[in-house]
Amino acid sequence: MFGGRHTSVTAIRRIDDSIDFYEVPKKNRPVLQKLKKIPFIRGVVAIVEASGNGTKHLNFSSDRYEVHPDDDHTIETAEQSSKITMILGVAAIGIISFLFSTLIFTAVPAAIAEFFRPVFPGHVAQNLIEGVIKLIFLLTYIYLISMTPLIKRVFQYHGAEHKVINTFENGKELTVENVQAHSRLHFRCGSSYILLTVIVGVFLYLAVPSDPLWERLLYRILLIPVVLGASYEVLQLTNKVREIPFLKWLGYPGLWLQLLTTKEPKNDQVEVAIASFNELKKREDEFENPPAEDRIV
Repeated sequence: MFGGRHTSVTAIRRIDDSIDFYEVPKKNRPVLQKLKKIPFIRGVVAIVEASGNGTKHLNFSSDRYEVHPDDDHTIETAEQSSKITMILGVAAIGIISFLFSTLIFTAVPAAIAEFFRPVFPGHVAQNLIEGVIKLIFLLTYIYLISMTPLIKRVFQYHGAEHKVINTFENGKELTVENVQAHSRLHFRCGSSYILLTVIVGVFLYLAVPSDPLWERLLYRILLIPVVLGASYEVLQLTNKVREIPFLKWLGYPGLWLQLLTTKEPKNDQVEVAIASFNELKKREDEFENPPAEDRIV
């Protein structure tokens, strides 16, 4: 999947070896556009918007997995008859995911750090211990899911996306050979953002109490939007300074995490990524330069 200024496009390889595309145009929402200009708040808005769009693209891909294009009418009929069910299902999954992530990556690390309070009683030490535990949990979780065949394939496509972007940004022609020659790591990646939430959280939590445990957990939950917004700003900063020799190292931890969240893609996966990117450029050009009959005179 690739996103541009006006739309986002996904390409999928069908069972008959053809490539299908799915597009989600960006809607013009004046309120959101204003919020996206406000530092820290824009990060939260961007995450919510990206999650919504990402769900649509994933649903399109999963619904057509191992389904022959000739049978697409069955998918479309099912989608129309269960639209409300799908919306409720996505909402339920979102709530469950939030509760699960809050429990595993917030409550459990805080509780474990509290267990070590007799050894590390200081406020700073407690926050550092909690951050290290969160990092261990995050790396372990990503490593374990990356071993499953399905997620490994997703991570391969993730690597293919990065390779295509790196090839394009270096001014090279988008061929399989050229794309495969480039790195699967990229500074502007959501993987970097996930890692930054852990690092930024350690510093922000220094400003609030870590004892007693219930108050510590309450502040962790209340500060989730703040951590998300601040991490987004740091991510933007690391991307801006990546060409400055003494500052580009700020983005290295995110790149190291991508060694887990991306895998080297196969040639046929690179072909799909190239097709998706080319389709995005085509759709973006249509938005920028609409046909004469579509223009308002």
